[in-house]
Amino acid sequence: MDTRERFVRTILNGFESYFAEFQNITLAASTRFENADWLGLRHTSIQRIDLYKAKVKQVYEYVELIAGDELHNHEFWRAARHNYAELISGHNKFEIAETFFNSVYCAVFKHRKIRDEYAFVFSPHGDIPPVDVSQVYRTYKVDTSLSAVLENILNDYAFSIPYEDQDRDIENIRMAIETYLAPRFDLNDADAEFQILAHHFFRNKGAYIVGRILANGESMPIVLPILHNEAGGVYVDTILFGSDKVSVLFSFTRSYFLVDATIPAQWVLFLQQLMPAKPISEIYSAMGHNKHGKTYYHRCAFRHMTSTDDKFDIAPGIKGMVMSVFTLPSYDFVFKIIKDKFTPPKEMTREQVKQKYTLVKRWDRAGRMADTQEFTNLAFARERFSDELMEELRKVAPSVIEEHGKALIIKHVYVERRMTPLNLYLRDATDEQVQDVMDEYGNAIKQLAAADIFPGDMLLKNFGVTRHGRVVFYDYDEIMPLTDCNFRIIPQPRTEAEEMASQPWYTVASNDIFPEEFRLFFSGNQRARQVFDTLHSEIYDASYWQGLQAKIRSGHVEDFFPYRRELRFNRQPKLVSESA
Repeated sequence: MDTRERFVRTILNGFESYFAEFQNITLAASTRFENADWLGLRHTSIQRIDLYKAKVKQVYEYVELIAGDELHNHEFWRAARHNYAELISGHNKFEIAETFFNSVYCAVFKHRKIRDEYAFVFSPHGDIPPVDVSQVYRTYKVDTSLSAVLENILNDYAFSIPYEDQDRDIENIRMAIETYLAPRFDLNDADAEFQILAHHFFRNKGAYIVGRILANGESMPIVLPILHNEAGGVYVDTILFGSDKVSVLFSFTRSYFLVDATIPAQWVLFLQQLMPAKPISEIYSAMGHNKHGKTYYHRCAFRHMTSTDDKFDIAPGIKGMVMSVFTLPSYDFVFKIIKDKFTPPKEMTREQVKQKYTLVKRWDRAGRMADTQEFTNLAFARERFSDELMEELRKVAPSVIEEHGKALIIKHVYVERRMTPLNLYLRDATDEQVQDVMDEYGNAIKQLAAADIFPGDMLLKNFGVTRHGRVVFYDYDEIMPLTDCNFRIIPQPRTEAEEMASQPWYTVASNDIFPEEFRLFFSGNQRARQVFDTLHSEIYDASYWQGLQAKIRSGHVEDFFPYRRELRFNRQPKLVSESA
């Protein structure tokens, strides 16, 4: 076996080792759910995210030893790429194995000279394995009563702990299906059936049964959220219908699922059929394969850039003090660059900002923080950048850009889904929309806090509105764990001099927070403030935040529902007679 063969086999073995450990971590989720080990599930999620980088580092050390002086020879990598492609031909996870190869390459070359001849910028085997999705779902024909079919499904997806009241859950689901789907879906149709993915999706304190109902030649995506009553039983909390509600469940604003998907492409393709508007890159990420989600995103982005001719320009909205943001009118993503110098009074370093983004990647995003893809040395066509944008980049971030002929290299950039900044959304909002979006804004702040995140700068411009009308936070330079904050009441002045002082007369530490001052975030939009004060005035009270801190420190993990609370079933506890 020559050096190159040992080299590529070592990378593939590293990938197989990574994927096996990824699966082992994932498989423990079911037991943690049954045991109501919510902190353990959170730790598991972080552990799995960190696993990838650790495995790449380990493989790097092995291939460095094997390749020796050839390690930095691009011709060696050109041949290795060819050999690796042959080695994984027919592999049912070749797409993720290619991404792992890319990660080793980037570790060696520090994300420079990423070319398709040396790494898998594009795949010789196609974007995704040609898999049979029918192998990953169970089929339930509606050839008896609907209740009997639902009973079979709940029995097949039962846990080692019992349902709190299975008959009640079946009746709730049956009524919801018949109410929502009639008369468009005729479940008496001879071909009516349920197709349910074979394993649960776990995240936070929920387990989800995901699938679809087929009847009359139509398909309806469905999800059954299963919750733990923390008294030794589980129950079906609701049923979700339609692509939009499933898409919110798999949103880029939420933590990654733990799901036993041995061949990820089968699951991704099935889920993409449920959510046609959801980018495949986001589905890979939602299942925990965020590194390959990044690879898939880059391929789609490149194709979009080469098929369009509009220009990148400064993103609409108020310019940030820390980040410069630009976008492409025809594209659903924005690009964020850390400035060389921050606008006062911001006082932090580039590395501190990057640490905040890393924190968000590993944290429970609670449906309220946007996931990002981080790129190093990303190449663009210089001609696609407007003069105004180039002037801005040269002014605020000259150290981050390099111009090489027709190419513009951005040394470090974050990419995230584009949203409408909340302050811009409010300009043209109706009274009803203001009511809804300010309720969402307050809920976003509260849910972030319950996830142990204090957003810091809560100005309206730092939140966005998604196409589903959800409010999401996306400015991370001042976030910190809620439990690191010291929430205080502003002291009453003791003298006239203290009352008239232009600066605080009392001492203020770096982690001191005064909720009374949060009203300042609404400066210039009194209509929004009046609605917010009616709905969420407790946010101005230091005791509210202190109470949340006490709950978190006691080990409490909050419920984060990826659906409206009004969709939840009415749940009456099962009556248990007392023994004599």
